[in-house]
Amino acid sequence: MINIIEPRFFEEEKQALLEILESRQITRGKWTQRFQEEFASYLGVEHVYSVCSGTVALFIALKALGVEGQRVVVPALSFMATIDAVLLAGGIPVVVDVDEYYTMDPGQLEDAVKRYRPKVAIAVHLYGQTADMESIMYLSEKYGFYVLEDAAQAHGAEFKGKKAGSIGHMAAFSFYASKNVPMGEGGAIAVKDEKLANEVKKWIDFGEHPAFNVRITEFQAAIGSIQLKYLDERNKARRAWAQIYNQAFKNHFAVPTEREGAYHVYHLYTLRHPERDKIIQDLKRAGIDSRVYYTYLLSELRNAEHLPLDRAEKFRREVFSIPVHPYLTEEQVDYIIQSVLATVEVSAG
Repeated sequence: MINIIEPRFFEEEKQALLEILESRQITRGKWTQRFQEEFASYLGVEHVYSVCSGTVALFIALKALGVEGQRVVVPALSFMATIDAVLLAGGIPVVVDVDEYYTMDPGQLEDAVKRYRPKVAIAVHLYGQTADMESIMYLSEKYGFYVLEDAAQAHGAEFKGKKAGSIGHMAAFSFYASKNVPMGEGGAIAVKDEKLANEVKKWIDFGEHPAFNVRITEFQAAIGSIQLKYLDERNKARRAWAQIYNQAFKNHFAVPTEREGAYHVYHLYTLRHPERDKIIQDLKRAGIDSRVYYTYLLSELRNAEHLPLDRAEKFRREVFSIPVHPYLTEEQVDYIIQSVLATVEVSAG
C-alpha cells in the first residue's frame, strides 16, 4: 500500500532521543524551550506555547479569548476538533460555508457577523492552504471580533508573505503523526499580543485559576525541533508532486488551486469527482491509500446553527485525497497517476 501519509524519522532524531534518555531530563527541559523558541522565530510571533494536542491548543486559545456564552464562527469543512473545541470552551458555534479553496467564505462570514455578533471567527487553513486572511482580518477590524487561525494542516503555508499562524490574533497548531511537522501527538498556541499571551499562560501554568497539565515531553519536542529544520524542504517536495498531479488530472478532476498570494503546502492533495466513492475503492484495490477529508459538515456533526452551506455540501460528496508526502518516489507518483486516470477511464467506459 502506498500510504497517504508517512512520517519518517532519521538518525538525527534517534540521537536526540538517546541523549534525552541518558540525561534523564524527559520533561520541561532544553528541547521544549528550544522548540518553542524556534517555532516562534519561524512563524515570526512573540510567543509559542507547546501543549499536548491541536484540540487542546484550540480550546486554550478560545478560553483565553473569553468565548464562554459567546458566538464563534467556524467553516463547514474541517476536522471535528474545530467545533468541539468551541463547545468545550463554552462557546456557541455558528457554521458558515466555504469558498472554492475549501476555506471560510468571507462573504458569508460577514453575513454571520452581522446576524450573530460573534466574539471569535476560526479561520481553518484546510489541506495546507490559508484562508483568505486579508478579507477575514478586514472584517475583524470592521466589526470587532477576534480571529483564531486553525493552522493544524498548514505548517509553513503563507499568505502574502506571512506565515500561517502569524496573521490572526492567535493560532493553534497540531503536531499529530500525520502533520507536516509530526511529533506523534502535540500542539502549540502562537500569540503575538502580550496580554493574550498572559491569558494563555493561565490555562497552562498552575496557580491563578484551575488549569490543566497539557505539557509535551522532551521526546516530542526534540522530534518537533528536528522536523522543523526540514519543513520548508519537505514542503517544496509536496508542492512539486502536487504540480505534477495537477498537470495529469486537470482535464478529468477538479484539482486544487492556490489563491492569489498564497503558498500552499499540500498537507493533503485533494481532488473532486462525482464518482468519488467508486474511485477510492478502485485505488485501494490498486494498493493506493485514498481517503475522504471530510465526510461530514461541522453543522450536522454537532447540530449547530448554520447559514446555507451549498458549496460545502457539494464538496463533501466529491472530495478525496491521494498520497502527496515528501517521501514518494517518481515511480510511485507515476503509478498513482496511471491508477487514478484508469479509474476515470473505467467509469467512462
